[in-house]
Amino acid sequence: MPVDMSVPPSVFEGPAFNRIPVWVQQKLSPLAVQKIQAVYDFVENEVIPREQIMRNQIDSRRWSTPPLMHELREKAKAKGLFNLFLPIHFDESPGLTNLEYSCCAEVMGRCYWAAQTMNCHAPETGNIELLAKYCSEEQKEKWLKPLLEGTASSAYSMTEPDVASSDATNIGIEIRRDGDEYVINGRKLYGNCLWNKDLSFYILMGCSDPTNEDRWKRHTMLIVPCNTPGITQVRNLTIMGYDWAPEGHGEYLYKDVRIPAANVILGEGRAFEIAQGRLGPGRIHHCMRLLGQCERAYELALIRCTDPRKKPRGKLIGEFDSNIERIAQMRLELDAARLVVLSAADTIDVRGNKAGKRTIAQSKILVPILATKIIDECMQMYAGQGLTQHTPLPEMWTYARFVRVADGPDAAHRHQVGREEMKTAPKFQQRYEEYTAKAKILTEQYGFKYESFD
Repeated sequence: MPVDMSVPPSVFEGPAFNRIPVWVQQKLSPLAVQKIQAVYDFVENEVIPREQIMRNQIDSRRWSTPPLMHELREKAKAKGLFNLFLPIHFDESPGLTNLEYSCCAEVMGRCYWAAQTMNCHAPETGNIELLAKYCSEEQKEKWLKPLLEGTASSAYSMTEPDVASSDATNIGIEIRRDGDEYVINGRKLYGNCLWNKDLSFYILMGCSDPTNEDRWKRHTMLIVPCNTPGITQVRNLTIMGYDWAPEGHGEYLYKDVRIPAANVILGEGRAFEIAQGRLGPGRIHHCMRLLGQCERAYELALIRCTDPRKKPRGKLIGEFDSNIERIAQMRLELDAARLVVLSAADTIDVRGNKAGKRTIAQSKILVPILATKIIDECMQMYAGQGLTQHTPLPEMWTYARFVRVADGPDAAHRHQVGREEMKTAPKFQQRYEEYTAKAKILTEQYGFKYESFD
């Protein structure tokens, strides 16, 4: 794709663009360039300087959305930085491709909660895309529009405590039709915490037809308002010791919860059709943000390496050969991981979600593992201080470790990649048979006896 000459090359010299590969820069529209710069300015000038304020406000009222979050969301919305993630094929999209949004998301990742200020946080991104793709116009007006405007918030409820939810066909919470309503009974894990009263509704996946011979048509997705009678939050779930207030994660009991039939998404028995459609860009948004998180950890490591106050055995930390090699390895691996994520985003843009599923799975496997590794190396450079609240590194590491299972365990994604690769074996078999046939002919033409090892 030719360079858009309306974007002068000098634009890409700034810090908002200096980690973006040239081939990606060449694909950025003028709108994307403007948005990336605006996101960078917002995160650097509005978000990061207020991290301590955000912590203080959360500590004072742990299960209420901090006033600062509402304040920054209004600012971001006024600057046109809301819902940047929604792909361009949706009417509600702000106009960025997935590749262009990747560059924005990496900047957002520099602070854990920055994406939320721009309504680009999980699970909102996946839920908004799901509703935009599969809901009726009436449902969009009632449920999607408030999410896009930032006046409501949502959560996704699939995981259950009694089954292996990585195989979603095991999902067993009962959804039973009763006249013009559905009745829900069972238990769920995760999904944002009901204690935060800003949470508006869940998108819940359950089993509505357990005897259907086609196991892919047994399940239904529907919208469950959080104030519906019969939903009980048993407890908040800590993740690696953190309660992740004010959103949190809960364990829930559904007892005779009645939902209007109008809240069913797309139709009864179509949950897997919806789920497959949801497994697109949203699956790599975590990976995009983790790259930004790693860049910030890397910057902290560079600062530590060159701090004149820290001189073990009379040398700067960065003067030891082992640390020079550490810095180099982190830089190499981080740049390589970025290429994997950008390739996935570009594949989705050019060839669609289905064609991109392999690179999506690769990103989901590689990036969180690499993030925990890089952040751990940075913590090592800070020694004991790196384990405390003196730096954001411990929270960064914990979040990266959580993301490794947020969309399914590594084994599930590796299985998908490996299974797809196994399907390519026959074409290689054919190619190598052709090699053998040609080699036999050519060897004999040169006057030698062909030796076969089969």
